[in-house]
Amino acid sequence: MSKKNKVKFEVNEGETIDACLDRMKAEGYFPVRRTEEPIFAERRENGKVHYEPIGRKIVFEAKLIE
Repeated sequence: MSKKNKVKFEVNEGETIDACLDRMKAEGYFPVRRTEEPIFAERRENGKVHYEPIGRKIVFEAKLIE
């Protein structure tokens, strides 16, 4: 079975970036792009809605090592 040429790897909760990169390498891929997205929580105060950053999601785009 052939592998996909491009795959996205997300850094899981409790996982370090190095561990994600090691997992990526073990599956035969190398990183080409890193993206970060903030994670917000909605908080209501006096009838107004406020959004607070509570974390971030890190995703690596990877290509197959040939």
